[in-house]
This record gives sequence, C-alpha cells and structure tokens, in this order.
Amino acid sequence: MGEILVFGHKNPDTDSIVSSLVMANLEKKLGRNAISCRLGSINKETEYVLNYAGVEAPKLIESAEAGTEVILVDTANRKEVLDNIDELKIRKIVDHHQVAINTGYPLYYRAEPVGCTETIMYKLYKENGVEIEKTIAILMLSAIISDTLLFKSPTCTPEDEKTARELANIAGIKIEEYGMEMLKAGTDLSSFSIDEILKLDAKEINLKEVKSIIAQINTASIPDVMQKKNDLESGMQKVIDEKGLDLFVFLITDIINSNSQVIALGKNANIVEKAYGVKLVENTAMLEGVVSRKKQVVPILTENA
Repeated sequence: MGEILVFGHKNPDTDSIVSSLVMANLEKKLGRNAISCRLGSINKETEYVLNYAGVEAPKLIESAEAGTEVILVDTANRKEVLDNIDELKIRKIVDHHQVAINTGYPLYYRAEPVGCTETIMYKLYKENGVEIEKTIAILMLSAIISDTLLFKSPTCTPEDEKTARELANIAGIKIEEYGMEMLKAGTDLSSFSIDEILKLDAKEINLKEVKSIIAQINTASIPDVMQKKNDLESGMQKVIDEKGLDLFVFLITDIINSNSQVIALGKNANIVEKAYGVKLVENTAMLEGVVSRKKQVVPILTENA
C-alpha cells in the first residue's frame, strides 16, 4: 500500500490540524504509511499548541494526484477539502459534523455527535490497543479545549469533558490554566491582514437557497476587534462581490463572557435579525450566549432562511 494522505478541512482550526496528526500517528502504529497534511495556514492558537507539544505542523498540500488514497478528519464535506476529491480514494472519514459527502463505494466512516473529533480519536486508540503517548495526549486535549471553548460551548458533551480530563492526566496538564492561555493565544490578530482575518475560520454554507459564508474568530475583547469594523466590512463586501454571496456573517466570539458580536452583510442580512430577534444597527448586533457556529448559528439561520 502506498502513502495515505490524512487531512481535515480548508482554513484549518486546531481540531483539524490535530486530527490529521493524531490519525496519521494511529495509522502508522497500525502499520500503514500515513502522511499528516493540512489544507491551509496554521492559526495562532494551533501554533501555540504545536510549540507547546514540540510537534511540527502537517505538510501543506494544495492538490493530490487522481487515485491517491486519503483519510478525511474533522470534515465530511466535499466543499471543504481538495477540489478534486471525487478523483481521490477516500479510505476513512472520522468526523463530528453533518454528512455532506457520498462516495459510491464502501469505506470506514466514524461520526459521533460530540464536541470534538479527538473525543472519537481517543476511542479509536483504545479500540485498537494503541497507547496514547504524552505528546499525542497534549494534542488531543488541546483540540477538545479549542472546539468546546474550555467546555463552555453548547456542543460540549459530558463525554468530551471526561475524555479531556483523562488526557490531561496523561499529558500532565492543568486544564483550566493551560486552556485559557491557549485560547488567549488564538485571539492575537496583530499579524493578520483584514483578508486573512476573514479567512481564518470561514466556511461556505448554503442556507437553503442562500449562498453564504459564516466566519468566526475568538477574542478576549470584542471592542478591540470592533475597532476594525469598517475595514472588516469593506473586506466582507469584497468577498460578497467576488463570490456572488447572498450573506456574509462574521462572528466575533468572546471566550471570557461567552457571547458573540455579529457583523452581517449581504442582501439576506435580515435573516440574522429574524433568527435571533435582534436589530442590526450599522450591520451589527450582540448575540447573547451564542458561541457555537455549528449548533447555535448554522441550524438557526438555515431554519430562518
């Protein structure tokens, strides 16, 4: 068997990068030639995690030859991966999102309604009798902290927290202390351009017939980010025009107080008002208690589209 490329979604977050590393490690332990890959730049939070764990980032790829065997992690959406995914041979998918892919052939598929892919990966290591070494535990724990916002996100399940506590014991980490430092590291936007900020964690999503992008960043201070509001709106409008979008939603999520300021542009921006019972004033509103795009934004906007 040749090389198997393991990768997550474009605009990778910590879970996507970690899942690639952790899955490739598991495959190698089981005797398969797996290569950890990524489909985009490393963000500040993930950089903090990799530096802490002493691990190199996955290999950056932009394409793969037809027929290449691949494993998808932290995504089951063809729009989020390589453009020629239909020409590749998907061997496995491990994910915790909705299913948005079909293959026409059988494959190993593992998806569970948990807050983070690593909660599933933890089980796979146990089921295959593979020891979770300290470095792998650090990576897994970091991804769970990231995806669940230190257990504050509504996507977090008791299973996620239980798994994180067990991983923390292996990693020798105090979760709350490490987790807050890690999340804060991810809020540093000083080295990013406006275009880069808008792409850091952006997903193209069709809300019924509404062509949309929903982007999200974390911050410890919403007012600091809102100082860039005019520039952010200009960047968002540029993307709307280039991609022919009906809606661009930009979420600025406060990791301390668990709220999100939303900036919404496009001809269907009123969907945000309808969905949350708010009034957009100069294209923005506060969404109290909203932190999860997957659980508190996408389904609610879709329902009101």
